[in-house]
This record gives sequence, structure tokens and C-alpha cells, in this order.
Amino acid sequence: MEGDRVAGRPVLSSLPVLLLLPLLMSRAAALHPDELFPHGESWGDQLLQEGDDESSAVVKLANPLHFYEARFSNLYVGTNGIISTQDFPRETQYVDYDFPTDFPAMAPFLADIDTSHGRGRVLYREDTSPAVLGLAARYVRAGFPRSARFTPTHAFLATWEQVGAYEEVKRGALPSGELNTFQAVLASDGSDSYALFLYPANGLQFLGTRPKESYNVQLQLPARVGFCRGEADDLKSEGPYFSLTSTEQSVKNLYQLSNLGIPGVWAFHIGSTSPLDNVRPAAVGDLSAAHSSVPLGRSFSHATALESDYNEDNLDYYDVNEEEAEYLPGEPEEALNGHSSIDVSFQSKVDTKPLEGRISPPDSHLSSPLHPTPTYWPFYPETESSTLDPHTKEGTSLGEVEGPDLKGQVEPWDERGTRSPAPPEVDRDSLAPSWETPPPYPENGSIQPYPDGGPVPSEMDVPPAHPEEEIVLRSYPASGHTTPLSRGTYEVGLEDNIGSNTEVFTYNAANKETCEHNHRQCSRHAFCTDYATGFCCHCQSKFYGNGKHCLPEGAPHRVNGKVSGHLHVGHTPVHFTDVDLHAYIVGNDGRAYTAISHIPQPAAQALLPLTPIGGLFGWLFALEKPGSENGFSLAGAAFTHDMEVTFYPGEETVRITQTAEGLDPENYLSIKTNIQGQVPYVPANFTAHISPYKELYHYSDSAVTSTSSRDYSLTFGAINQTWSYRIHQNITYQVCRHAPRRPSFPTTQQLNVDRVFALYNDEERVLRFAVTNQIGPVKEDSDPTPVNPCYDGSHMCDTTARCHPGTGVDYTCECASGYQGDGRNCVDENECATGFHRCGPNSVCINLPGSYRCECRSGYEFADDRHTCIYVDECSENRCHPAATCYNTPGSFSCRCQPGYYGDGFQCIPDSTSSQTPCEQQQRHAQAQYAYPGARFHIPQCDEQGNFLPLQCHGSTGFCWCVDPDGHEVPGTQTPPGSTPPHCGPSPEPTQRPPTICERWRENLLEHYGGTPRDDQYVPQCDDLGHFIPLQCHGKSDFCWCVDKDGREVQGTRSQPGTTPACIPTVAPPMVRPTPRPDVTPPSVGTFLLYTQGQQIGYLPLNGTRLQKDAAKTLLSLHGSIIVGIDYDCRERMVYWTDVAGRTISRASLELGAEPETIVNSGLISPEGLAIDHIRRTMYWTDSVLDKIESALLDGSERKVLFYTDLVNPRAIAVDPIRGNLYWTDWNREAPKIETSSLDGENRRILINTDIGLPNGLTFDPFSKLLCWADAGTKKLECTLPDGTGRRVIHNNLKYPFSIVSYADHFYHTDWRRDGVVSVNKHSGQFTDEYLPEQRSHLYGITAVYPYCPTGRK
Repeated sequence: MEGDRVAGRPVLSSLPVLLLLPLLMSRAAALHPDELFPHGESWGDQLLQEGDDESSAVVKLANPLHFYEARFSNLYVGTNGIISTQDFPRETQYVDYDFPTDFPAMAPFLADIDTSHGRGRVLYREDTSPAVLGLAARYVRAGFPRSARFTPTHAFLATWEQVGAYEEVKRGALPSGELNTFQAVLASDGSDSYALFLYPANGLQFLGTRPKESYNVQLQLPARVGFCRGEADDLKSEGPYFSLTSTEQSVKNLYQLSNLGIPGVWAFHIGSTSPLDNVRPAAVGDLSAAHSSVPLGRSFSHATALESDYNEDNLDYYDVNEEEAEYLPGEPEEALNGHSSIDVSFQSKVDTKPLEGRISPPDSHLSSPLHPTPTYWPFYPETESSTLDPHTKEGTSLGEVEGPDLKGQVEPWDERGTRSPAPPEVDRDSLAPSWETPPPYPENGSIQPYPDGGPVPSEMDVPPAHPEEEIVLRSYPASGHTTPLSRGTYEVGLEDNIGSNTEVFTYNAANKETCEHNHRQCSRHAFCTDYATGFCCHCQSKFYGNGKHCLPEGAPHRVNGKVSGHLHVGHTPVHFTDVDLHAYIVGNDGRAYTAISHIPQPAAQALLPLTPIGGLFGWLFALEKPGSENGFSLAGAAFTHDMEVTFYPGEETVRITQTAEGLDPENYLSIKTNIQGQVPYVPANFTAHISPYKELYHYSDSAVTSTSSRDYSLTFGAINQTWSYRIHQNITYQVCRHAPRRPSFPTTQQLNVDRVFALYNDEERVLRFAVTNQIGPVKEDSDPTPVNPCYDGSHMCDTTARCHPGTGVDYTCECASGYQGDGRNCVDENECATGFHRCGPNSVCINLPGSYRCECRSGYEFADDRHTCIYVDECSENRCHPAATCYNTPGSFSCRCQPGYYGDGFQCIPDSTSSQTPCEQQQRHAQAQYAYPGARFHIPQCDEQGNFLPLQCHGSTGFCWCVDPDGHEVPGTQTPPGSTPPHCGPSPEPTQRPPTICERWRENLLEHYGGTPRDDQYVPQCDDLGHFIPLQCHGKSDFCWCVDKDGREVQGTRSQPGTTPACIPTVAPPMVRPTPRPDVTPPSVGTFLLYTQGQQIGYLPLNGTRLQKDAAKTLLSLHGSIIVGIDYDCRERMVYWTDVAGRTISRASLELGAEPETIVNSGLISPEGLAIDHIRRTMYWTDSVLDKIESALLDGSERKVLFYTDLVNPRAIAVDPIRGNLYWTDWNREAPKIETSSLDGENRRILINTDIGLPNGLTFDPFSKLLCWADAGTKKLECTLPDGTGRRVIHNNLKYPFSIVSYADHFYHTDWRRDGVVSVNKHSGQFTDEYLPEQRSHLYGITAVYPYCPTGRK
């Protein structure tokens, strides 16, 4: 593959496309599922364990694979559509987030996939069969013509077959039938590696998945496709990455398009022995199948083409009318400077100068009806049409060009751009052979097609790359050549060059990460430090660990985990799954006790000699001698411990893998152990004895190794047998490479293990290990120097205390965190009694040694997060009579018949006294409730006619209020006990101004029309002050015109249907003081942002328009809630929010000590968007499940449905109280739109329905009168005038926005990819800052809180 690594001189760039025309014509149809690479257990595939977040065992490759510049011999396959060179972290650390990942990743479809309960399977294998290698070679050669000699020697295949997305299936419901099939193939010849991603027709039935933590919010994140290098070796930046998809449309197009001419097949050059800046995609395919080629001077990329909307019906691979063809979107300056959201951008430039020694192109350009104007396509150096000889560096002649395996001659197009007779078609099977007879691989065994150890297929085994017949090239109209970009042009990222007066913030992976944005990765008992190349975490005083995980020094530590195994004990197979493991470690003297329960016999007895199972915890928490560190100080709570133990003399071998998965909320280490292999049989009643021993541990960057031999004896009565085994250990973990490593840290440490103990109790069925461990420098046994008791564990400190060495053998003791005392005697500190706990409402704090836990009160239960206590709602089971009301109480419920019925609530009978008025019925019903103990119901007061008295007072509490004729409380009239009751008489009529000309004319016409005009009759439109609205329309038609201040038509402004004239107001608006410029005079003190994050409302103050991140805090915590929509009432300083978990709308005052109040608690399923009209004292909200838009007064009364038709997924909503308009978004995937109406639901119309995707966020700026939205589909932030005109893009490279708010000259939006608040300048469109809360989870709604009510302008 030398040709791939030789820099070429400018040559004719259209030739490779011409060579491939017969090949591409033969593959116009999408990839059939049968045309995937062969797979299945009959082909030797291994099957990944089914589940939600599974990872394969390490696959050790027979030949290393190059990925970027490095060589890897190990691969892992994950459930979530991803392959890596190292084991995966928990899915919560990567599955919902954007590239780059912090580990190497090859992702054909990265999403939250779940194969539980038989929903699909994941298969993988290494393969060297000629059929597989031959097909891989032909695909690579088709995509990279310069690699015509590429002959792979081995391949790795991973297939996700009929897999499903993670779902939370409701009781009684069936799981979704949407299942995906896709495949990844990695092929290598030892020098270069290529990846093939294959997506068969109808293979992608779901395009993304919903995050677990936000599952109730109906929003799914598109799958990611691409590659990440992971952490870079030079320590200066994150490694490079390549991203192919960012929207649902780009994912959908994966099986419709291609970068090598075969729909559904994608090829990438992913590694080489020569420098490779980034992954390079093939670039000779039909990316522009449904569009024209890219115009001159415009940028183009795979990601750009994938963003286009292709349907099966409009995919035309043969004929595209140039006059009707659309151009792909692109902005060259942004693409070349990294300002575009396109992940891989490159520029195509045409040079019309003749090529020296080549063909002088005519004036006309080549235009291909087969693939529209391919001469403008961008090409990588691989696609240059002339091949350079690797030895002479000279280009071959046109007659010697190598290409894919073509049968037949290529006929040219003439200079007029018309097509000559079409070339003969290539047999489709040349690229997609059928797989009828799999090779005779054993089902259970290593994958080795050549058991004799013979050579792998040579180049002769692979179909030749040279054409079998001569390629005839007549006088082609050459259009020019592509100028390759310099190295580094494929770097992926986004970097914004912001003015000097603002803080620069970037998403570019090449920039170093700092504590400001990443300190949340550290433990809460750690501090973050910035270094020249990045940041590191370090544990605080009195704690130790690696900074990301810290534990209190001196305190006991606990481990919980599961153990699984497939063993042969002698010749007897034994299997066990997820048996319990518990360990207890005395930190200040190095003792570690391990217990494993319910391992079946004879395996439990045979595992007695394997003390290394519990010995891991000895090394992890060993007592440290001066200058030494135990395992937890280095690796923290995330590492992998691999052991291989060989027993002698029988040479049985067993492999043990222990994977640490972090600390749980109570600081217990979680660990997963897997045991595989064969162990010698140990007879029942025999005991195992192991003498004290020493082990040497060798330390390198992020890895620890140890090899040792150990003798053990088995005894029973007088029988004493001695055996031995040899153990190889390898511990891998992640280190922070930015901090300078201590030069004094030894590369080798010695672990001294004493008091080794192993026991199995057959009655309890518990296997126990105990070891005492000290770690220190390598020393001989004859060292006479006295040892401080702190270093050998002989001190007298309490087991829950830290030992501090002094001079010589002196020492002091100090109780560990969570304990109190003098150090020699420590007692538990009761956090529950002192109040130093974090148990929420409806929970009980239970004290534990050194800690505590929370339990739910009676009548409550834990939510899915196992921390929040929620009601057990018996009312949801509909046990009451339909004519009764159910009252849920903690631990119980009651049923009470509604007014007009009587009974016990389980049976209700209509009341015969139906002649009573509503007041009398409610009065009788309330009096009946006093039979219930503790009832404090209000008994309505009625007059002699049975009507509600205007003044109502509560007999028990003393509160009084006014009611309307229906008995509903009049908002704002309630008075507290002891105060003067409100005056509840009829309100005086307000003084009215005289009607204006517009209002009189309108009244006269309405009277003339009989009160209700027809749709074609004109009625003047007046504003709130009685002036003519500048734009007047004829009834409900589209015939409109402009008028002056007297209502006279302005000549020349009358429009036709479909267009609206731009009318300028002729009446001076009310005087409004100009708002201060934030860069000159900051807004009034007290402006801040409120955002919702799960069950919390966060507070983020502003200094001018800049985020005061150091002053951010949690304003309100509502356990069991998922708060989505949020808005603020500036008049009463109340914050309102929607809760999709509780299905409620609530509010709370910002005054100190205010309590939340639920104002709407019925008739909701998924309330999301919320908007407050502070002038009319009204709120508006959307429900994305009921597909409704509703309104109510701010106390929840006078509720009404505004719209319930033509809505699919309503989400964001905004109000313009000055002009009286309502706006909302509907992210219906088939027809997304933004609509508007008046505040009373009249004059509904579509405002925007073109060029939008997922309009999640919406805001109306009262000062600029702009309606703006953030679109997670198009990745754009756009604005328009209230009538839909003047639309413009503010920013076109958002990540995944959810909600947005406008303040001063900035927008602030929440982002699901960043899990933070991002600010954007309105005028420049630049990112200016971001805030990432310490707790990483999705943020939802956001609003701005002013110290005053914004007046805006009408």
C-alpha cells in the first residue's frame, strides 16, 4: 500500500470516477441483508452476552491492527454499537455524549442498545478466509483507487443483528418492533488498516435512543457514527476524531448513500505505519445521489451530504436534471476555518490550466448524468487519478492506471456533456458474492482457517486489481484537478475566534481541558489543578486515592460485587452466575477479609488455594511504607485485574478477571469477577495452607505487572500434600498524565503478605480468604532497622483511626472521617442525629458505622434512582367508584362520593335531592365529611335562595375570601385570620375612554353584519389603544394591505394570497426608555438564570451578560420530579415549572422560606413547555402526550384547552404579552413547524415550516421583537420577526439544544451534549461562555429572572 502514502503531484482528478462508472452503475440498489459479510455461529462467530451494557472478553488478534498511528493487539466489542482497543467504561460515561470519547472507539452505530430478552444478538470474530479477505479488498480498492495493491492478510468482523433500543416498557405493553442490523469490518495488511461499515436496506429502523435519565421526556439522541483516537500520547491534547453523523437525517441516509458507490457501504482508512492525521473516508461514491454536485467554491463533506433529506422515492442514481438539481449547503470560509458543524470539511478547487505532459482540457466541463458533475467532487490524495510509482515517484501513464476489477470498456461523454453509449454492466456478484457454504469452522474453538499453520492467502488468492480488458480513454473534457489540503485539514472540531473583549470558549478537542470546565470529574473529596497540558484531580488532606476516587484515610473499606465462573474441576464442569462477594478491609493495618457465597461444589473447595481472588484487595488497600503507594492510591476505583494461574504438576490453567466499576454512594467499591478455566480437584474436608510470601509489582504508565510462584499444602488428618502454582498478574487503569510524576516513585514495589487464610464452610456455603498486606520498597529480609508501628500494623490505634508516624517508633492516632474520639478509641459519629446527612423528604436517616443510609417512610417507595422517595399511589389502581373521588394518603387511601351522590366511596348512589343548588349540594357534602376524624373541610355558606354568599370564611382556620357566582375563589382576595375580611360586593365599572375611529367603524360594521361577519367580509383590526393596526386583511383571506394612522389604504401595498406586505406603523409607540447596553452599563443587580436539571432548579447569576459560575447553586430540590418547563412571573416574583414525573404544574415564591405549591395536578401526562403572561396573569403550557396546548390563570383556575388538533409533539411555548401573541413549536418528525395565534386561541396559523428539524427551544425577546428558536435537528439558532419575515441564522453549529432564553445581547441555551448552559452573542453569533454543573445530567428548561418586569415595545 505504498501508493497510499506517497504525496502526489497535481493530476487529472476525474479519472478514478470514470474508471468506477460501470461498477457504480451496477450497484444502484441498496445493500441487501444477504450481501453483508458472512456471519453466524456456523462461521465461527463468538456471541456477546445479551444485556443492556455488555462488553466482550478481550479478543487477542493474531496480527496487530493499526488504528491511527498506533498498533493494537486487543479488541473489545460492546453492545452499544462500538468497538474499542480497550475495555469500555460504564455506558453512562459515553453513550449519550458527543465525540470525542476519552478511549479509542470505532462506532458504526453508537447508541443505547439493549439485547436483553432475546432482542437481537451481537457476533464477532477474527477471519483470514480468502472469501472474506477478497471482498474486503474489493471494497477498499473501489473506495481508494490509489490502494489498488491493498491485499489484506486478516480481518475482524462485528455484526449487530436485529438489535433493539433500550426501552422502559410499561406494564402490559409490548416492546417496540424497531430493530437494527449493521456490520463493521476491519481489514489490515500489516501496514494499513481500513474500516468498512455496512447498513443493509431497512436495517436502520430506529435512528437514535432516549437517555435513561430523561426517558420520560420524549426526546431521542441521534446515533453517532465515527472514530476517536482517545487520549493522545503527546499529552498536549485529546486525540483526533472523525464524526460522520450528527442528526437523525444523517443517520437515516447511512443505508441510502455511500462513499464508494454502493448504497449502505462506507469505507475509511483508519490506520497506517506512515503518519495519518485523521481517519480518511473514501470519496468516490454517490454521496450526492439526489443532488447536483457541489458548486465551485463551496465546501463539501460526507457529513454535509448525510444531512440532506433523501427518501427512497427520490434517490435517482442515473439521471439528475442539472437545471432542477439542488446544491448541497456549505459555507467555505466556515468549513475551512473549523467554524462549521461538519466534522470533516475539505475544499474543491478547479484549476483550468493544462497539466504538464498530460491532457489539455477543453473549455467545457464534464457533466455526468450517472453521477452529477463528478469533476467537482472533492478527493483525498488516495483518489488522484494518476498513480505514482513508489520507487521512481513518477506518475504512470493513462493507459497504466490501476483501478477496481472492471469488465468492459468505459466509453466517454462528448464535449457537449451528453452521454455516449453506456458501458456494459458489471456482474453484481463481483462485489457481493453469495454465502451459501460456510467454511468448516468448529463452532466452539479458535478461529483458524489454516490449522496447519500454512501461509495466509497471498495476493494471488484475491481477485486481481487490474482490469481484464483495456480501458479506452478518448478525448475527455478534463475539468481540472483537486488541490489537496495540507496535513491536518481533516481535524475535527469547532473553534470560535471571539473578539478580545470576550472570553474565548471552544469545543475543539485540540485545546487543553481545564479545571474550569472539568472539575466535576474529580471526587467531591478532591481538588482540581491545571497543568501545562491539562488538568488533574488530587485527593484532599485526610483522603487518598487517584483524585477521581477518594476514600478517608484510616477508615475501614468495604467491597461489594458479583462472581461468575465456568470451571472444570478436574473433569467436572461447574457453572455459577452472579454469586455475592463481600470484602472488609481494615485500612490502618492492611488486613483484608473476603467472603464469596453460594459457589457450588466441587468448585468452592477447589478454589481454596486461589487466595489471589481476595489478595487483590490486599494490594489495593495495603498498608503503605514510606515512599510507597498502594493500589487504590494509583488506580482508584476503576481498573481491570487480569490473572492467569497455572497449577503444577497437572498444568491446569485458570484465568480470573476482576473489573472495578467505581464507588457507590456509600463509598463501597463495586467489583465484578469472572473465573474461567480448569483447576485441580480438592477433596472434601481438606484444608488449604499458604505460608507468608512476598511479591514484586512492576509499575509502568497505567499498568502494573507481577509474576510469582507459590506453594500451598492440602491437609486432612495425617495427610499433607504440597502443590504449587505460578501466577501472572496484570492491572490496568487510567492515570492523569498532565501532572509531573514524582521522580522518586519506585518502578518496583514489594508486597509483603502475612497471615494468609483460606476456609470453606459447607454449611454456610461461604468461601473465605484473609490476608494482611504491607507495600514498600524491595528489601532483603536481614534489615535490622526498627520499623515504625504505623508501617507494620503493630500500632495500638483503633481500627477506625489513622496512624501518624512520628520520630523513630513514636506515633499518634486520629479518628477517621465519620468517627470521633482520641484515636485509640473511636466511636461512630451519628450523622442522622447531628443533621449532617442528605436524606430527602419522606425518608428516614439510618445511621451506619462511619456513614448513614436513607430509607423511605411507610407509604413511600424508592424511585428508579434508589434515592428519591415517592408516593405509593393506590388511587392509580382505580379502586373507587367512578362517581367518587380518591384521596391518596401516605400508606393508605380513601374514597368519597362526589356531590350529588352518597355512599362509602366504593359504591355511590345518585342523591334523590337533585333539586338542591350547587351551593347546597356542596354544603351537604362538606358536612358529611366531618364524620372523618381530623377533617378540616370548608363548609360553603349559602343565601336564602341557595346561592353562594360572595364572602366565604373557613370556620376552622379563619381565612376569608371572595367567590364568584359559581363558588370559585376570586384570586387575590384571601385574607389571613384576624384581619379585615375583603369587600366582596360588585366591582365598580372602570372609567372607559371614548371609542376611537377604528373602534367605532369596527362596531358599526359588526352591527351591519349581524354580529358575526362571514370569512369574506372586512372588519377593521384595532390595537389595544384603538389605533388601526398597520396590516389589514380581508376577513380570513390572504388579501392584505397597509393603512395609515387614519385607516386609509396605502397605495401599492395590496398583496396577493401567499404574500404579506411589510407595513410600517404610523402611530408613535408609547415612550419606552432605551435598555442599557450591557457592555457599557450592566443591567440592574439581581439578574440571573434559572435552569432545570432533573429534580433540581439551578440558579446561575449574571454579571452583565457573563455567567458568574462560581456563584451558581441549587435553588430548589424536588425529590421524585423531572422538571422540564420553567418560567418566571416578574410581578409577584414567582417561579413556575412543569413536572413530567409528577404530572403537575407548580410554583414557588423567590422569597426566603417559601414553600412549593402545586396549582395543576390533574389532566396532565407530559407537561413540557411553559410560558407566563405577567400582564394578563395567565400561564400557557404544552402536553406532548395529550397533544394539547392549554391555558389557566396563575392560580390554576379558569383552565381551558386552546388547541387539541393538528398537534403531534408540541414542546416549547413562548408568549408576547405586549402584542398579545402566542407561539409554540411542534417537533413532529414528519412535518415540524412553529405556529402562532392570539392569546385567546384565535387566528391560529403556521409561522415556520421549512428548513427546520427538531425545534426544541423557543423564546420571544420583548426588546428586539424577535422570535428565536434553537433547533436540535438543523443545529441552528435562528430568529424571525413576529409575522415570520426577516428570518436569519444567528449560529449554525449548536450541539443538541433543548431550551433557550434571550437576555440583553445574548442567548442562553441548555445543551444535552454538553450537559450545561451555553451563551451565544446575538450580534456576532459566537459562543462566549458555558457553565457545566458539577452533577452531570441533562438540563431542560431555562429562563431569565429580571429585577423588574420588561416593558419591551409594541
